Amino acid sequence: MAAASPAPASAAAGINEACDAWDAVSDSLCDADGWPLDDELYADGRVERDAAAWKHAEVFLDHGPEVLAGVRAGADGPDYVEGPISDDLCRLRGIDTTLARAHQLRHEWDQVMALMDGSQPGSLQLYQERAGEHRNSEGRHYAHELSYQGPALVRANEYLVGRAEAQRPAQTERARVALTRFTPGARGIPPASPPAPPVANPAALARTADAPSLTLKLLWIVKLRSRCR
Repeated sequence: MAAASPAPASAAAGINEACDAWDAVSDSLCDADGWPLDDELYADGRVERDAAAWKHAEVFLDHGPEVLAGVRAGADGPDYVEGPISDDLCRLRGIDTTLARAHQLRHEWDQVMALMDGSQPGSLQLYQERAGEHRNSEGRHYAHELSYQGPALVRANEYLVGRAEAQRPAQTERARVALTRFTPGARGIPPASPPAPPVANPAALARTADAPSLTLKLLWIVKLRSRCR
């Protein structure tokens, strides 16, 4: 399992930073009852927040699916039930829907831009600004979901990558021991027996067994000569 790109982690952090920056000033733009003191200034602040959040959400769309696939390939059944990443894996249950809807929103934006391609330069800029504000406003919900699900995805991936790297040396050592165990000359393994000599021709062996030895032949000759005298 390969280490993932740091982009999803930085994207999730960027979404949170954009939202936190807005939260830090939004109250100061409202009265005691929560109504904006300056509608235009308040609206501009929300537009800026949504644009920054969507920019980071698009980074997550480009890199998150690959990391998610790696996490699902590396996680085992027990990881979902208990263990260090069980809570993080639980948080990822709705991430497919979030990514799919965010992808659809970006696809619709591309279609709108394609339709506006033939517009006059002045009108095109105005349309792009209005369409961009609408897209960012719609995408803020998905960006918020990714800011919650993104860190869980990053933590799960880091844990699984570390576990895979820790298991790799043990697997390599087991393979080395297995190879050594079955290598000729290894300790505890007797060396291979030398090859057996070739088997002689059975017919020749039979003739050799039936024929008298040279010593017997010489004894018969001596006896015959003694009788002739």
